[in-house]
Amino acid sequence: MANITANDGNYTRSAWPIHGLDVFLVSLNIFLSITASLSNALILIALHKVTSIYPPTKLLFRCLAFTDLGVGLISQPLFVVLLPLITDLDINWDVMYHFYWASVVVLATVSILSSTAISVDRLLALMLRLRYRQVVSLSRVRALIICVWMLSCALAAGIAFGENKISYITENLLLVLIILCTLTSIISYTKIYLRLRHHQIQLQANQQQRGQPLPNRGEIPLNIARYKKTVSSIAWVQLAILICYLPFPVSIMLQFHGALNLGRASEIPLYFFFLNSSLNPILYCWKIIDVRQAVKDTIKCHCCKSS
Repeated sequence: MANITANDGNYTRSAWPIHGLDVFLVSLNIFLSITASLSNALILIALHKVTSIYPPTKLLFRCLAFTDLGVGLISQPLFVVLLPLITDLDINWDVMYHFYWASVVVLATVSILSSTAISVDRLLALMLRLRYRQVVSLSRVRALIICVWMLSCALAAGIAFGENKISYITENLLLVLIILCTLTSIISYTKIYLRLRHHQIQLQANQQQRGQPLPNRGEIPLNIARYKKTVSSIAWVQLAILICYLPFPVSIMLQFHGALNLGRASEIPLYFFFLNSSLNPILYCWKIIDVRQAVKDTIKCHCCKSS
């Protein structure tokens, strides 16, 4: 691994001795890079075929899958190249290092903001009902995604290319943004749960007043059942993102303030970040039936063409 030290914005490095662990980590990241790239490309193709998901919501899912694809195609290969095991010492390492960090910050920020936007979107779908399609339009979601990418790029530029003071301020802003996104998602899912519980109680009360048997799981209205599945799927995805992403900014802030010196262990949060990009497609296929079927059809079609 590279030993990175900062001195007035100038970075130096000294190569760690190469051990079997380094070979294992390089192999692991190459494997995760391939799986993240292929699986998320497959998810993007599947989402294009799925028609049951409302287009603005599907666009947010596409944005999330696209960031995971970017991790597999950009961030992970750069991370592998930056390892002294296979890095040419004559290359302009500073430029590659800063570009690598910029890609990590951009893709991580877009992922967190996109997943938060999906949780708010599901809350609006429940609260607005008939007005939902008028308020949440495709053009507005596109504008939102453009703003998300612009904000993420600005934060990445400040962290990766800014001076020490600017980088410090930007990192604090990013940490505040992550906390706000986490709180927003928690509030959204809490309100969704309370609304659905209230709806279920009302449904049971109406059934009892009419002298009809209480509804079981199989008698839940189709739109409510589909809505619950969508909320469940994005809740699992967002939980995975939080678990995999939170150690990353926390470790950076602790080391930046000098409260903790992890050494080589500081790279562990990065592996969780990379793992998430390979984990999300599995969650899509596990929790969203239409996406799972579209993935199966795509694979079958490809196998038939190959044969």
